[in-house]
Amino acid sequence: VKIGRFGPVIQIGSADDEEKPRFSQLRKGMSLETITLEEALEVFKLPRGIGEFEDKAVTIGIGPFGPYVKHDSKYVSIPKDIDPLKITLEDAITLINRKRETETQKKIKSFDEKPELEILNGKYGPYISYKGENYKIPKILIPKELELKTVMEIIEQQKKKTTVSKKRRGKVTKK
Repeated sequence: VKIGRFGPVIQIGSADDEEKPRFSQLRKGMSLETITLEEALEVFKLPRGIGEFEDKAVTIGIGPFGPYVKHDSKYVSIPKDIDPLKITLEDAITLINRKRETETQKKIKSFDEKPELEILNGKYGPYISYKGENYKIPKILIPKELELKTVMEIIEQQKKKTTVSKKRRGKVTKK
């Protein structure tokens, strides 16, 4: 355990070894003065596999944004009140199902004629997503009841508003 550039870190190995040393930050609740060897080694147990769900492996790890559960190449954040070292397979499955539920609630409506056109529920309310561009839905309209024709009209109206006109370049003055 030593003080690194970004605070206290745990290191396994030294720079002299032929294998590269491994580093990890101290977790919350750990102190530089009171940490034991067992606690320090426990931090390096991640990422770890905890079982299988739907015939795919479930692993726990810590990334740049905190602890996560990985299943089927999808990542689910672990809440701060749950310890990633003590999480069970049942807890992980609950987190995975909760994330799936929120993803299904995000999509309000899609159109078979134009698969790239979707009406989604976002952080700031419902919006239209079309070919990588997002368009807001006027508050007067109900997103579930929108027809394809109405949606295309909204997109055309907002495209006209957002087109950037080329600015004229003035004469360059001589000194």
